[in-house]
Amino acid sequence: MKKLNWPRHSVLIIAIVATWITTYVGYLTSFNMKIDNKMQEFILFLNPLSFLLFVYGIALFMKSAKRRNTYLISVSIVTSIVMFSNAVFYRFFNDFITLPVLFQTSNFGDLSSSITGNLHGTDVFFFADVIIIILAIKFIPPVEHVKNEGKMTRKLYFVMTAVVMMLNLSLAEAERPQLLTRSFDRELLVKNIGAYNYHIYDVILQSKSHAQRALADGSELVEVSNYINANYAEPDPEKFGIAKGRNIIAVSLESLQSFVINEEMNGEVITPFLNQLSADPDTFYFPEFYHQTGLGKTSDSEFILENSLYGINGGAVFFTNSGNTYESLSERLGENGYFTNVMHANGRSFWNRDIMYNALKIDQFYDVESYKIEEGEAVNWGMKDIPFVQQSVELMKDMPQPFYSRLITLTNHYPFDLDEEDMLIEPYDSNSKTLNKYFQAVRYMDEAIKVLFDELKESGLYDNSIIVMYGDHYGISENHNKAMGMYLDKEITPYDNAKLQRVPLYIHIPGYGKGEVVDEVSGQVDLRPTILHLMGIETKGDLQLGADIFSPEHEPLAIFRDGRFVTDKNVFVKDVCYDTETGEETDSAGCDSMVERIGTELNYSDMTIIGDLLRFKEKDLGQPLFEQNKAQ
Repeated sequence: MKKLNWPRHSVLIIAIVATWITTYVGYLTSFNMKIDNKMQEFILFLNPLSFLLFVYGIALFMKSAKRRNTYLISVSIVTSIVMFSNAVFYRFFNDFITLPVLFQTSNFGDLSSSITGNLHGTDVFFFADVIIIILAIKFIPPVEHVKNEGKMTRKLYFVMTAVVMMLNLSLAEAERPQLLTRSFDRELLVKNIGAYNYHIYDVILQSKSHAQRALADGSELVEVSNYINANYAEPDPEKFGIAKGRNIIAVSLESLQSFVINEEMNGEVITPFLNQLSADPDTFYFPEFYHQTGLGKTSDSEFILENSLYGINGGAVFFTNSGNTYESLSERLGENGYFTNVMHANGRSFWNRDIMYNALKIDQFYDVESYKIEEGEAVNWGMKDIPFVQQSVELMKDMPQPFYSRLITLTNHYPFDLDEEDMLIEPYDSNSKTLNKYFQAVRYMDEAIKVLFDELKESGLYDNSIIVMYGDHYGISENHNKAMGMYLDKEITPYDNAKLQRVPLYIHIPGYGKGEVVDEVSGQVDLRPTILHLMGIETKGDLQLGADIFSPEHEPLAIFRDGRFVTDKNVFVKDVCYDTETGEETDSAGCDSMVERIGTELNYSDMTIIGDLLRFKEKDLGQPLFEQNKAQ
């Protein structure tokens, strides 16, 4: 039998093609990226190639066949791990991994249930190219090095690589102008420059961020402050100070979205207590309130509440900027005589809370060591909500008053597993196990909130408190759109996905009697000024991007970290403008006037955080912005 005469560098060519095809198929099967036209589809197909040509092409400089082969296998393993990791991450966060996330290693143990729940049997396909390359090396004779032959080959090869890269970038820029300035939209970047190039770009951005802090000065703070002062909303005089001197109990409602409020599932009321509360005369209920978190999830919601700034793009501020100077809600309340604390029955270091809470001037952190978890009281990520709120109220009894306690619930967390005795309603029946269990976990949370109110009344704390409860982030991602469409009896569009980011907000003031449903569009950045004004604490001069929701000057606007936004008239999603009333695409003029403003606000938030600008701010009389933590 005649021996097959393979072309020179056959293994290199096979390696490039195998990883290229594996990557492209991975795009199509593991990432829900919206493709609008043939050009976008071609760019998606093309975009892995320039990186693969470059990184595999380095093998051309290696004289030893053994070294070349080892290198090719190593590259294929690394690229496979990159794609596999992004696929698993995407299933939970509906986003791509960033460099700061990779350094959040202290969270990995607690995230294990979320990670394993997102593994698919088909994930082995991401390593198909590794197997193909190993087989090619085994059956194709090694290329012998020929002196002087390689220079011209390498030159032509890398010219071709540069041409492919320029073609990719020019097509991407034509399809989406100013692409590389939209670093907050990682899906857009991956669609156009590819997953591998995106990660290189991410490294450059993170390096730029570190340099930005080093080079920042007070002039940037003036620019941000001028913007904030120009948009300051004066408080409503009728509501300013109506809760002055009361204890503040803020409850973070884990993964709770508004689509379950005042609704049923298969004839079962999902949130009976919260439904009742939304119509209570002592309650302000906000059905058009949106979460504004990014990859930091719950920690982002904490950061936004405390600082009225957006989280950073690509990571969690709790990790990347825990050494910054801040002007937090807790600090302002502490200056006004409040004992500030967080209550969360989880590990002290999870999300770097032990470090960040010190930066936020929080007096005490009641972590898992402050609670007694009996047999049967732990589930998923920690202590069940009902025993958690019961023991939290016991701790509140011994606190100096007035106090500000922020409770972070846990049970309604992905993967939404419950013990049988806590399943108060039947599961939903759809193709999504996640959504099926979600309704049960939400129903349990609702019961826990009822217990919290009962315990506060029994303890004598209820009447002299204000209770603020808000959803921290979404629980059901876009990956479950089919099941959500079944429940909502409609096809889920990008407009619907934006509207599904509504989370409930309740402000309950016992004895007030003038509560109402507030339909104003608002977001988590508005919480800080709203709470402080209710307590009679003025915020003019504070560096905050939100506004008091009760203010007649409040702008009906919710900006998402990825650049989407919602107003009372329009919803803007991925360069498409929708009419809020109809949910249909509309003339872009209604959104165009806002796009630059949204970019400016997100940029000012990033400048403040990344540049640590508040370190340049001084109080009256020339005193530093923050003093040392007061003695506990």
